[in-house]
Amino acid sequence: MSIGCMVMSASPNAPGAHPFQREQMLQRLQHDTFDVLVVGGGITGVGVALDATTRGLRTALIERDDFSSGTSSKSSKLVHGGLRYLQQGEINLVYQALHERRRLRRNAPHLVKVLPFMIPILTKDGVVSRKIARAMGSAMWMYDLTGGWRIGKFHKRLRKDAAFAHLPTMPKERLASAYLYYDATADDSRLVLAVARTAVAAGAAVANGCALVDVLKSPEGAVTGAIVEADGRRFTVYAEVVVNAAGVWADDVRALAETTHPDSIRPAKGVHITLPWAKVRNDIAVVIPVPKDKRSLFVVPWGELPDGTFRHTYVGTTDTDYTGDVDDPQCTKDDIDYVLTALNRSITTGVTAADVTGVWAGLRPLVKAASSGRTADLSRHHKVNAHRDGLITITGGKLTTYRVMAEDTVDAVFHRLGRKAKCRTRNLALWGADGYREPAATAPEAHLANRYGVHAAEVRALIATDSTLGEPLVPGLPYTRAEAVYAVRQEMALTLDDVLSRRTRALLLDREATLAAAPAVAELLATELGWSTAETAEQVARFASICAAEVHAALAPEHSGTLPT
Repeated sequence: MSIGCMVMSASPNAPGAHPFQREQMLQRLQHDTFDVLVVGGGITGVGVALDATTRGLRTALIERDDFSSGTSSKSSKLVHGGLRYLQQGEINLVYQALHERRRLRRNAPHLVKVLPFMIPILTKDGVVSRKIARAMGSAMWMYDLTGGWRIGKFHKRLRKDAAFAHLPTMPKERLASAYLYYDATADDSRLVLAVARTAVAAGAAVANGCALVDVLKSPEGAVTGAIVEADGRRFTVYAEVVVNAAGVWADDVRALAETTHPDSIRPAKGVHITLPWAKVRNDIAVVIPVPKDKRSLFVVPWGELPDGTFRHTYVGTTDTDYTGDVDDPQCTKDDIDYVLTALNRSITTGVTAADVTGVWAGLRPLVKAASSGRTADLSRHHKVNAHRDGLITITGGKLTTYRVMAEDTVDAVFHRLGRKAKCRTRNLALWGADGYREPAATAPEAHLANRYGVHAAEVRALIATDSTLGEPLVPGLPYTRAEAVYAVRQEMALTLDDVLSRRTRALLLDREATLAAAPAVAELLATELGWSTAETAEQVARFASICAAEVHAALAPEHSGTLPT
């Protein structure tokens, strides 16, 4: 049986073990005492919560906004080693990431899928020469030997016609051949939610819409908990150790516990754009070079249809210094021009900004280095700092290695507590994986199965009860109205944006269609969340302002960083 076809290992994610209900979570936060409180509901924070609770610690997690609302919903959605890190000499990082990729395929086969990648070799005034192509072959073997083989396949060289079939919009006269290798992809927000739900099923108390206001300290100056605010109410959460997993906001959390504001994070902005698939027509992911820059972009198909075509293709990512508002990074005109310039050097369809249907921009919480070189050259290794006041901060890293980051962080927690316990997450099936059988990619049940795993049956049950819930949530996109209802009832969705940006990825795929559908979606959610007419209108207005900000930024030049030209 291939890796990922079925997961039957014992795990704490049995349905109903611990309901993923926010009000119950808030009650626990107010009335229980915890060994560890995690601040931050991105992939790192929920990973720490899962590791801690499965080792027997009384664990709590708070998230100011929504799970994955920061960087963890705005990644390249890849579970990979990072081929370019080999060129930077980060062999240990690549080895670790590829090892974790295999674990994620085993522990979350419903979310993490094998994805072929192609690197075209372009000649005749192309960016990549035949000489460089031979060097790429060596890099491919290094990637396989470092751990790429763990996915079950080795790289291979493709002849010109075979390569062109995967990306028929390439300039064929410049194409010599290509390399094909394998990595994996995952919906980052769904992965965060699966980890969070697994943590809750194992006993953790986890809540979104719960902001850190201040930290508590003993008379000796040790951190003993936090003052938090949820739904306009402030209360105290007591914990022996507080873990700071706030990503690009980590220094702000540290500032509450320290006398000065530290300056340890160097945010790096990465943007992606979404296009109609017909403008690119790639059936696998493609790596394209950026002219006059020593990096590449991914061109990834998204949303496979029964006929083997796709709905969309997304392209990214950039990697630039960012000094703007970390609460609101945007994809600017410069960003879009940068991506389109690279894309149009590799295909012939003449894609313009008018073709862009969606964008997203995220900030990597990179650890500052002594040198002031490009952010693209900074290490993606993570760093755990155990501060004297009792706060433990985890920074850096990448989506693929979140589990190792969590393990190292919880090791530090146990050291602080003077206790020991082995990590249990290496072979732990995530929420939805137990009993999952992988359907064909184009099967009718694939959409729900590959988002909810075995719990897809719960979404189908909603449709069986009310056939109107089987209708599209946003016309032209695969999501159903039942998924919005499920998001509120079972996944702690609190706002229209939660549903349209993260529980589904509608906004990222097609902003215009999603905005048009927003009033109807808000009416559906109003029934579930008890919104008044005024609150429903306010939710639509807030979502419209998010869309308007994206449009405005896409027309404006960059003010907070410089892209290569």
